[in-house]
Amino acid sequence: MTNQTNNLSKRLFSLDVFRGLTMFLLIAEAAGFHSSFGEYTENNVYLHPLAEQLHHHPWNGLRFWDLIQPFFMFIVGVAMPFSLRKRLSLGSRKEATAHIIKRCFLLFCFGVLLHCVYNHALVWELWNVLVQLGFTILIAYAIMNLPHRTQILICVGLLLLTEILYRAYNPQDPYNQGNTFGSWVDMLVMGKINGGGWVFINFLPTAVHTIMGVLCGQLLLSKIPAREKLKPILVWGAVLLVLGYGQDLSGITPIIKRIATTSFTLASGGWALLALALFYWWIDIKNHQNGWWKIFSVVGTNSIFIYLFAETVGAQWFRGFGLIFTKGILAPLGVQEGLITVINSLFVLFMFWYITYFLDKKKVYFKI
Repeated sequence: MTNQTNNLSKRLFSLDVFRGLTMFLLIAEAAGFHSSFGEYTENNVYLHPLAEQLHHHPWNGLRFWDLIQPFFMFIVGVAMPFSLRKRLSLGSRKEATAHIIKRCFLLFCFGVLLHCVYNHALVWELWNVLVQLGFTILIAYAIMNLPHRTQILICVGLLLLTEILYRAYNPQDPYNQGNTFGSWVDMLVMGKINGGGWVFINFLPTAVHTIMGVLCGQLLLSKIPAREKLKPILVWGAVLLVLGYGQDLSGITPIIKRIATTSFTLASGGWALLALALFYWWIDIKNHQNGWWKIFSVVGTNSIFIYLFAETVGAQWFRGFGLIFTKGILAPLGVQEGLITVINSLFVLFMFWYITYFLDKKKVYFKI
């Protein structure tokens, strides 16, 4: 019984690192690094293109930062078969379902709460990644016991439905910012549209990211030899990249992260699969589980907590707190203000990271 319990509770370390690195980048943004680094390197022809990769593309195109949300939603999907297996070993399917519903409701509420924090007022806005996750987890959970082929067909159906809805709403220019099916839904649900072009209905196509994650998690849980698990992940990753970028380059459907077009969903999903394959190969197959990887894994073990903390208390209090020391020490030394801001963001990021490190050392994990 003890061996069985240990096997059920065993974590996939590569997934913790992948999730931790993704969350590390998210809390780096909350610490102010992305914006301060972008401003500091504005006139630097070598570093500014790198800084631009830490910001979302304005519309048609794909930058590194556009992959972070798909990675997050994909990782949640990968973890679902592992957590469900453990939960079913301790209780019934009914209890597991009740837990999923409760979790999705809390994610939805936390997402709405974050928009209130961002606006410093009570608002009804549904563009946050946590709101999206509340829906995509429900969809993925509802079908995760179906055969893999059926789950893949449902993914295809979701993408086709997205194409049809956008093209039927505005046949002449379906991806015109501010005049899309997504913005029409936002007016119905929230009575407003997002100035940056983000839309609530994104959860429909991006549910594919979470379902893809579930499929990968089920594959990684299977009894297939570890190296053989890599092949389908790599193949499907390459296929999705070709399909996604092919749609964009051929002019069929542009890659637009802000409304999660089908080409964006496919391309970003392809990158997510390849990233998972890389982490799984290097960490779990090649057994590189010691050393600096643990810097990121501790962030992954309390991912939702540190994201909420960094976006609320952290962003509002820690930046100013950090400046007491960074500016107080560096300004008298003649360090220019822009560089001080960058250093301060790194100091704040270290504080965020240390909270997760401390919690992990104390075996304190916040779950919803």
